[in-house]
Amino acid sequence: MTTHPPDSPVKDPDYDLVRVLEESLRNSWRMAAFVQDAAAAGDAELEEWFSKIQYNSLKAGEQGKRLLAARLQRQLELEPE
Repeated sequence: MTTHPPDSPVKDPDYDLVRVLEESLRNSWRMAAFVQDAAAAGDAELEEWFSKIQYNSLKAGEQGKRLLAARLQRQLELEPE
């Protein structure tokens, strides 16, 4: 049985982009705490794993920021003066 996640509450791709951007950066911030906890506990395996997740989340966040900036710039250029 396949389940599908609920639809976005707002049918707006820019809203979805902002939400994913926010979640990516929040996850990166959360992972930083987990990396520190693992390091303090001497658990190199978890420290490395959390660090990789943090890197990927931060990378996604940075990509999202660039994408959002480009989309907003295009919208501004299309708006009549």
